[in-house]
Amino acid sequence: MAQTQNTAGKDNSILTKVGMSVLYIFLIIVAVFQIYPLVWLFQFSLKSNAEVFGLSPFALPQDPRWENYVRVWTDGNINLYFFNSVWITVTSVLLTILLASFVTFAITRMRWKLNKLVLGLFMVGLMVPIHSAIIPLFAFFLDLNLIDNPLSIILSYTAFNLPLTIMILLGFYYTLPREIEEAAVVDGCSIHRIFFQITLPMTTPVLATTAIINMIYNWNEFIFVNTFISSDKFKTLTVGIQNFIGQYLTDWGAIGATLMISIIPILIAFLILSNRIVEGIAAGSVKG
Repeated sequence: MAQTQNTAGKDNSILTKVGMSVLYIFLIIVAVFQIYPLVWLFQFSLKSNAEVFGLSPFALPQDPRWENYVRVWTDGNINLYFFNSVWITVTSVLLTILLASFVTFAITRMRWKLNKLVLGLFMVGLMVPIHSAIIPLFAFFLDLNLIDNPLSIILSYTAFNLPLTIMILLGFYYTLPREIEEAAVVDGCSIHRIFFQITLPMTTPVLATTAIINMIYNWNEFIFVNTFISSDKFKTLTVGIQNFIGQYLTDWGAIGATLMISIIPILIAFLILSNRIVEGIAAGSVKG
């Protein structure tokens, strides 16, 4: 009997090892497919137009043109576009997270008659397509004299990201214990101190999740910048790439270098916040 149990245990152990090996092989294949486009783009950014059109798309650059990066950073004004992308993205993300936290705290922690209606209005915002709002927004910003002003971009990013950010925060706020806030009220803590010193610090994991989601959207957004901004000094990276597209000649290596530069901040932010993102998603997925 004991020998039979040992045999069954060994069989289960072998099956477990085989299953784990298959899983790791599958994950490695998925990782290769995920990483290779970045490797290909890096190789592409080091090619000249002759190599882009004369060689196989998967061929290595024969003479790596590192000057593509120097040229786009200096002559192509990418340094200015990069700076604009950074400060507009950071400002929009901070404003979105702060306002969404205000709304979520008011809906989940305060009792007032219209809280369900207000939540419903914000959730309706998830169904508004960006393209359908371009013309009304343009007319609105034109009346406010905000066309060709970075404020129009920041306000648009904040408004369109609020519904999704609130929806993500809601699940996490419902998991927060009310006893901590009730104890703070007993000790004479004001509603403002409860939010800034107790509730907001406890929501750090889910705030990291919403931050990276908003950052990716704002960093890669093209339509609003292309519609509302005309001056070169306010353009972002997504629009600045067009500088290398001419009527008769397109510098593909420079475009690849610009795309590579634009990807790096997103990768760095994701690597830094990856653990927080997983924590926020896991915590926000359970209600109650």
